[in-house]
Amino acid sequence: MLKIERFETKAGIRIYRIPMVVFPNGFVGYSYVILNAGRPTLVDAGSGFDMSNDHLLKGIAAIRDDFGENFQLTDIEHLIITHGHMDHFGGAAFIVEKTGAQVGIHELDRRVLTNYEERVIVATKDLRIYLERAGVPEEKRRIMIEMYGFAKKHVKSLKVDFSIDEDVMFEGMQFVHVPGHCPGQVCIILGEVMITADHILPKTTPHQAPESITHYTGLGHYRDSLRKIAKIDGIELGLGGHETPIHDIYARIEEIMHSHDRKLNRVLDIIKNFERPCTIHEITQAMYPNKDGYEILLALEEAGAHIEYLYQHGMLSVANLDEIERENNPPLKYVVS
Repeated sequence: MLKIERFETKAGIRIYRIPMVVFPNGFVGYSYVILNAGRPTLVDAGSGFDMSNDHLLKGIAAIRDDFGENFQLTDIEHLIITHGHMDHFGGAAFIVEKTGAQVGIHELDRRVLTNYEERVIVATKDLRIYLERAGVPEEKRRIMIEMYGFAKKHVKSLKVDFSIDEDVMFEGMQFVHVPGHCPGQVCIILGEVMITADHILPKTTPHQAPESITHYTGLGHYRDSLRKIAKIDGIELGLGGHETPIHDIYARIEEIMHSHDRKLNRVLDIIKNFERPCTIHEITQAMYPNKDGYEILLALEEAGAHIEYLYQHGMLSVANLDEIERENNPPLKYVVS
């Protein structure tokens, strides 16, 4: 049973956390209604799939019916999108149609909304190049590209009314730009509460992909962004885009950093123990041997982000330079420097 939760800051800002099943596989995400900070604001809009939209509407209605707020759907004046991933912005057009709300997102993710069809084509091309360079066999690449595009067909481009600026307070919200998981990822500070979106989650280490696929992603950006949040004092509660509330974001940041350190060491061990220079695909198979379906693509991106980080920091070298010079886009084969 999906349960709406209410949080209140010391200054009296009320935050309603609305759960939605955002994908047909049962994956749950959250939107947030913010009241008494400024004009009524919705943070994130789910995926836009029918079940997600239905859960969002029922959650918004429950704020009035179950919690006694003098509030309804059409009172929403602003829709803030925390980052350009479909489970957070896919329902934006649905909400705008129902409310006329103005949409805001960080400028590095703005084109994902305003030029969505272009972004899908370009991102698919970049992913195809990455999979070739990772050494993924041709048939496996074809299946992955089909999976990547499957859930993206129901979304269309959407007007964005304003860009989020971390130097400017907006309707009682302070934004922090934290690229890594997504180029335009932001966290939102409301007093002692932070909406961490997908930058910090309580159980899952947020997914990483190589910057070679999308600029301003990559493990280096992500680690810098974690350190940026760690320097902000006074946060007592974190509310993510998935999973449970986070009661100590500072401890969770340390856990996530250590998790990535372990993955980096694991990649180094795999490459050291390989009998020859190895590809991202081979390293991924050793690192994540039991993945199926879409998880295989996620694993290739996750492993690739760590390989890229090690290469950027001089700990790996590419061994097949002659082949790379001769051929169009051959797999890169890595050794420890």
